[in-house]
Amino acid sequence: MNNRIQQAFATKKGKLLNIYFTAGYPTLDATVPLIQTLSGAGADLIEIGMPFSDPLADGPVIQQSSTAALANGMNMRVLFKQLQDIRQTVPNTPLLLMGYLNPVMQFGVENFCRQAAEAGVDGIILPDLPLDDYVAEYQEIFRRYNLRPVFLITPQTSESRIRRIDELTDSFLYLVSGPGTTGGQNTQSEGVQEAYFERIAAMNLRNPRLIGFGIGDKTSFDRACSYADGAIIGSAFIRALEGADDAPAAAKAFVSSVLN
Repeated sequence: MNNRIQQAFATKKGKLLNIYFTAGYPTLDATVPLIQTLSGAGADLIEIGMPFSDPLADGPVIQQSSTAALANGMNMRVLFKQLQDIRQTVPNTPLLLMGYLNPVMQFGVENFCRQAAEAGVDGIILPDLPLDDYVAEYQEIFRRYNLRPVFLITPQTSESRIRRIDELTDSFLYLVSGPGTTGGQNTQSEGVQEAYFERIAAMNLRNPRLIGFGIGDKTSFDRACSYADGAIIGSAFIRALEGADDAPAAAKAFVSSVLN
């Protein structure tokens, strides 16, 4: 069964922009206006962060936005309520929920998937979900609700694991650009990064690839796009929202600065 993620990659060949933001930031009610603005401004995919108090892969900028969002009153129940009519105004842009396993388990995996599907969510990114656990416990539930898992690949990921990940999803492969958390300056030399990106490209995998971590402006976006089908921007976008009087206007200007 096709979904919006596959449709996005089939429609546009290369230079896909995936923007991440934290639900409930900078204000509790910012979630839907930001999705609508990002979609209208040209973001090809949108990752909605589910704020969590102990985010393993997130750097300080996203951690801070999570803390603020939780203080604003954001939680899973509120998020699903906010998203219940989103497909009336954003019919085609793929929406993914990004977060951590603990809150999903507390909410109930089946309940989470059902409500995500009802809201029109296309994919789920849970960086701390072990592959074996996914296959043994959650794969059937995800399939039942047509939710595509997205798994992270790092420079240390073995070829056999990359091929296994490629078999287990029909969405995209999230290539972490180097060691560390989101939003950090990349410590890897360009040569090392290039070798890693080229190694993955040479594997002729089924799924398209997006590069994330350390992508923050037009230059880094364009560079990432020369090695993959597109790139993911999170921390730099959150920074653009910090202290903005008009979050949608700031979002529109940010996307324009990356794409134009």
